[in-house]
Amino acid sequence: MMQTSSDVDANQPLLRLTELRVQFAQQTVLRDLTLEVPRGQTLAIIGESGCGKTVLLKSIIGLVRPDQGSVLFDGLDLHRLNEQELTRVRIRIGFVFQQAALFDSMTIGQNVAFPLRYHARIGASEIPTHVVDRLAEVGLPKQVVSKKPVELSGGMRKRVGLARALVLDPELVLYDEPTTGLDPIMADVINELIIRTRSRYTVTSVVVTHDMRTARKVADRIVMIAPLDRLRSDECQIIFDGPPSELDRTQDPRVDQFVRGEAGARLMEFSQ
Repeated sequence: MMQTSSDVDANQPLLRLTELRVQFAQQTVLRDLTLEVPRGQTLAIIGESGCGKTVLLKSIIGLVRPDQGSVLFDGLDLHRLNEQELTRVRIRIGFVFQQAALFDSMTIGQNVAFPLRYHARIGASEIPTHVVDRLAEVGLPKQVVSKKPVELSGGMRKRVGLARALVLDPELVLYDEPTTGLDPIMADVINELIIRTRSRYTVTSVVVTHDMRTARKVADRIVMIAPLDRLRSDECQIIFDGPPSELDRTQDPRVDQFVRGEAGARLMEFSQ
């Protein structure tokens, strides 16, 4: 029988990853990664391309099964659940995809309503109101309901993706590069919406991003993970874990180089 949230101590972290290892063929992407996310925290995960950030998000939601270790959500070990149990847990998790991942053949209203029609215990007549309310929360007018995704700008599609992720009132929201491809103003709109979501709802957030402005602005805590080919075999994959204010005081040159966006040391490596 699947454990229920009422069986779990409310003081424990909402999310706990223990010695997580993920390998594809002969390539190990995540190695012995241990991480806890308290309830209500907004965690930003940063790191170079290819270090395993998106694989980590997919492991959290159960789309990638680890070769070793565990992912506990509210005390439930996701990778010990059957598909029906896992589906019930995923209803409690919202996922904002990098490119919004909207269904092109559906209208905006149908996209946002999709989770409600399959999972919510509300009548069909109530769904349109929920859709309009969620779109309004991300700054989109009622008029977009009948439009197709192709008719909207990239920033508007991102906001639709956020509205869809929030429509079931999730306890955990996962963001995969939420500001990628946006101009600075629209990127900051998304940042403000992430902050507003946290203040309006009791929600825990994990934000994967390369955008240091986003990481500094929205996060209570920042974790940086490094690609394994740049680490010693005995070295922890998490090379920074702390509040944004600590980033500028780090003694690790790898973290400092990434945060400042400086390529000098890496260019020297290429020339060797």
